[in-house]
Amino acid sequence: MALNASTTLPYDTATVLGVLTDEGFVRHMSEYVGGTLESLTVDGDPAGAFTVTAVRTLPTQRLPEMARKFVGETLSVTQTDRWDAPEADGSRRATVNMAVANVPLTVTAVQRLVAQGTDTVVDLQGNVTSSIPFLGGKIAASAEPMIGKALNVQGTEAKKWLETH
Repeated sequence: MALNASTTLPYDTATVLGVLTDEGFVRHMSEYVGGTLESLTVDGDPAGAFTVTAVRTLPTQRLPEMARKFVGETLSVTQTDRWDAPEADGSRRATVNMAVANVPLTVTAVQRLVAQGTDTVVDLQGNVTSSIPFLGGKIAASAEPMIGKALNVQGTEAKKWLETH
């Protein structure tokens, strides 16, 4: 299933990148959706190319019941964001991979932080796939809008976070 989501934040790209890689903010977002942040690692210097890996435990109550029977009450999700060095205008690009433990569900995407004057457009384009026979398409189809909604919620929460921290 195609994954497309976009939001605009009234901050420069360095500030937006800083909040997206801040352990406190990532923990807040994990808890906001009823999950927990198990670990967050940053490999490399965010001034250049670097990688962020977050491991979360997330609830499955929003999945269809047939999927919950298959996956259980929680999922362990590992998200790896491989950020390129900044472009001349400060824009950034990350290759995003999400893997769900013990479930053949994969998210592959490109996230961009695009400088637009003093604002940043956060854009995500990718795919959600599942190789579960018969149920894979339904699981991917139900996961896709949740991931898109999560990006929009993340944008709202990032703005609140920056206003208060």
